Amino acid sequence: MSYGLNIDRINKHAKYFMRFLDVLPANLASHDCTRGTIVFFAVCGLDVLNSLDLITEARRKHIIDWIYGNLVTPRPEHRCCSGFQGGRFVMIKNDNEELLENVRCFQWGHLAMTYTSIGILVTLGDDLSRLDRKIIVDGVAAVQRSDGSFSACIDGSEHDMRFVFCAAAICHMLDYWGDVNKEKMYQFIMNSIRYDNGFSQHTYGEGHGGTTYCALAALELSGQLNRISAAALEDIKRWCIFRQVNGFQGRPNKPADTCYSFWIGAALQILNAFHLTDFESNRSYVLETQDNVVGGFAKWPQSTTDPFHTYLGICGLTFTEKGGESLLAEIMPSLNISKRAYENLKILHSKWSFQNVEDGYQGTYRHLAKELTETKISVEEDELVTSPLIRAQ
Repeated sequence: MSYGLNIDRINKHAKYFMRFLDVLPANLASHDCTRGTIVFFAVCGLDVLNSLDLITEARRKHIIDWIYGNLVTPRPEHRCCSGFQGGRFVMIKNDNEELLENVRCFQWGHLAMTYTSIGILVTLGDDLSRLDRKIIVDGVAAVQRSDGSFSACIDGSEHDMRFVFCAAAICHMLDYWGDVNKEKMYQFIMNSIRYDNGFSQHTYGEGHGGTTYCALAALELSGQLNRISAAALEDIKRWCIFRQVNGFQGRPNKPADTCYSFWIGAALQILNAFHLTDFESNRSYVLETQDNVVGGFAKWPQSTTDPFHTYLGICGLTFTEKGGESLLAEIMPSLNISKRAYENLKILHSKWSFQNVEDGYQGTYRHLAKELTETKISVEEDELVTSPLIRAQ
């Protein structure tokens, strides 16, 4: 039996997210180094539940300050490793310079942590004024591989479609692409389409629901989705639609999983094809994975809930058109944040664009003024001069 999302259950799920802002359960202790993602699920989940007001102004400021405390910026003459980390685990304060120097060797920005950190800041209404957009995107460009893919960080990391998405999301949110090679990124994505029309994590891998979303979202965020032919897009839609069993699965012959209600659902939203699915069947499956006592959603019915599946399950429910969840906020599929947060982001884009134009004008004026002051005008001794720069006519 499934249970709809009424106000009582919305409140339970909101309290569930709030608990993750207070304490990390023992079974998630191994995720301490990626704590930023858990904060992302909690904060953005509250936003989608229209319950962000549960976070007081004082706590909102504390979270924002904590996020900025995870920011890594490169030192002069050192390799570029800018971005956010998932926590303060190597951000120590100590008077021992040798110790600090050793610790700095492990202070690298991480693409997933940078994406989720910016998402948190935007959702909480921060103006990103403490970010140097160029330095952050320099860090993104520094981890792009020769095949167009991206590593998570500067050393010792996988490089696959997950981080292609993170790179595209970061650049889109900051409205700046810098030295990121979008053409190589596009080629990597297109080389990852498999024989069955799903996208794989790596070239020659297996088509997968999560990486298909990452590929399509990266293409949309980089303005390159229209480069795929109409016939190829239809084939990708077909692959996604065939992932529905009752909920959605990630690969053929796998069971349904709550998170794919977002990964596949959002991919179909990007392709304007979600209306071709069975809304009610998917909705019933996702709602069956709720914990109706303490809140939260699980991977499968009768399983343990977690913030990851709770957030993605709720986001997947926002796509339903028949029997939809009116208590939920609309989300922006390719960024996986609320439309409300995305509207805040677009205001920042307009502000940055205006500043760029204004800076351009000021730069032009400064250049002209410099040229005028440096110009030497030779005049005869008896010639009347009314200005040091302009001859009398």
